Amino acid sequence: MKTDSIFYQLFQTFPTLLFELIGETPEREDEYQFLSQEVKELSRRFDGLFLPPSTSQEDPIYFVEVQIRPKDDFYWRFFAEIFVYLGQYQPQQDWCAVALFGDRKADPSLPRAYRGLRQSQQLKVLYLDELEAKEESSLGLEIVQLMMRQEKEVRDAIVPTQALMEKARTTLDNPALQQKVLELIETVLVYKFTALSRQELEAMFGLEELKQTRYFQEVGAEFEQRGFERGEQQGFERGEQRGFERGEQQGFERGEQRGIKQGKLEAIPRLSAIGLTIAQIAIALDLDIEEVRNAIQNQENNS
Repeated sequence: MKTDSIFYQLFQTFPTLLFELIGETPEREDEYQFLSQEVKELSRRFDGLFLPPSTSQEDPIYFVEVQIRPKDDFYWRFFAEIFVYLGQYQPQQDWCAVALFGDRKADPSLPRAYRGLRQSQQLKVLYLDELEAKEESSLGLEIVQLMMRQEKEVRDAIVPTQALMEKARTTLDNPALQQKVLELIETVLVYKFTALSRQELEAMFGLEELKQTRYFQEVGAEFEQRGFERGEQQGFERGEQRGFERGEQQGFERGEQRGIKQGKLEAIPRLSAIGLTIAQIAIALDLDIEEVRNAIQNQENNS
């Protein structure tokens, strides 16, 4: 998943995160509306657009752009989008541009043509790797800090992840919001550590919590589908070959059926690995419980 997509979810979940990052508290902070709005003439979208209430003339519009890797034309593109937006929508409020860089190396330096904006405080620049940890930091800010950490190994992320999960459990009363935060943390970890195993994710989240996440459920479904497709294709090929050699249509059909059966059997260890019981697997794959039990036992004996 791309970094800008993660930040979109972060700002959507924690609308006040922007103001915590830049150290400001507008009068109507809680009334800001977060959008990812398109600039039609350029066919581009801002990573974040924070609109104050239409009745407010004092609070500015915030244009937000996240850049993790160096991009030479960043400022030219960013301000072009802003000025086209201003001309297109003609808002009555003042505005402020917020550039969030992964580190100082990602900042191409402000062109001379725009230095007046920096001096007038209409441009704010922040380096995410320099965020300081604070006891009163919000969940959103701590997720950003987790994403920018420089762990050398996966185990370095286990403790801060578990601390985040505990904070979400104790500070968020809304179950739906808790689930969304859980999936956000999981998304960050999968993005940051692309080779994370199920056991490593389980060590961070706990198995029951992990089963509820969208990524975990999609991986389980993908494993199952792969098993079906691989077995079905093998059955098709074997059945076709045997039917051709023997001149019997029944050979083709038997081979295809065996392939489908083989696909189901190959899916059993994967479904067992993500925590499904023997009974649940048997129902999902339309197999006998004894067949499922034997397949799991054979897998354990061969491992």
